[in-house]
Amino acid sequence: MPTRSRETPAWRLPTALIVLSLVPVVAGVSRLTKVATAELGEGNARFAASPVPIVLHIVGAVAFCVLGAFQFPQRIRRTHPRWHRLAGRALIPCGLIAALTGVWMTLYYPHPVGDGPLLLGFRLVFGTAMAVALTLGYLTVRRRDFRAHRAWMIRGYAIGQGAGTQVLTGLPWAIAFGQPDELTRALLLGASWVVNIAVAEWVIRRSPRPAARPVLG
Repeated sequence: MPTRSRETPAWRLPTALIVLSLVPVVAGVSRLTKVATAELGEGNARFAASPVPIVLHIVGAVAFCVLGAFQFPQRIRRTHPRWHRLAGRALIPCGLIAALTGVWMTLYYPHPVGDGPLLLGFRLVFGTAMAVALTLGYLTVRRRDFRAHRAWMIRGYAIGQGAGTQVLTGLPWAIAFGQPDELTRALLLGASWVVNIAVAEWVIRRSPRPAARPVLG
C-alpha cells in the first residue's frame, strides 16, 4: 500500500511568508501613493525634500519579501531550478536596495517623534547586517557553495521580514497596554529582528547536510 509523503506542501511556506508581509506591503503601497500624489500629511512630510530613497526602499522591500517567499521551499527549488536562479538575480539587488536605503534614511531623514537613539541604532545595525548577509549570499553562490548561500540568504530574508514581525510584537502590547513609550517601542521593534534571526538560525541548523560524495579509488 503506498504511503503518503510527509513533505510539507510547497505552498504553505510562501503563503505564511506573504501573510507575514501583508501589513508592511499595504502600508508601503499606501505611503507610495501619498508620495506620488504629494499628499504626505504630517507623518510623511519628512520625505518631501528627497522622496527617491523612500520610494526605492518600499519598492525594493516589497519585491524582496514577496519574491523571496517562493525561494525557500525545497520542492520549488527542485522542480523549477530556472525560476529559482532568475528570481535570485532580482532578489539580491532588491534586498540590497531595501537595506541600503533603510540605512540612508536612518542617517539623513529627520527622525519622527518616538524614534530615539536606541531604535536608530537598531535600524543601522540590522540594515547593515542585511546588506552584509545578501552580499555573502551572492559571493557564496558564485563559489557554488550552495549550503552557505542558502544560510546567508535565509539570514538576509529574516532581517528583511522584520517589519512583518514588528506587527506581531507591537500590536499585542498596544492592545494590552496602549501605545508604548520610546524605550519600550525600540525594544519591541528590536525584538522582532532578534526573533526572526533566531528562527533563521534554527532553520539553518536543522537543515540536513548534503551526503558526502564517495571517493573513487
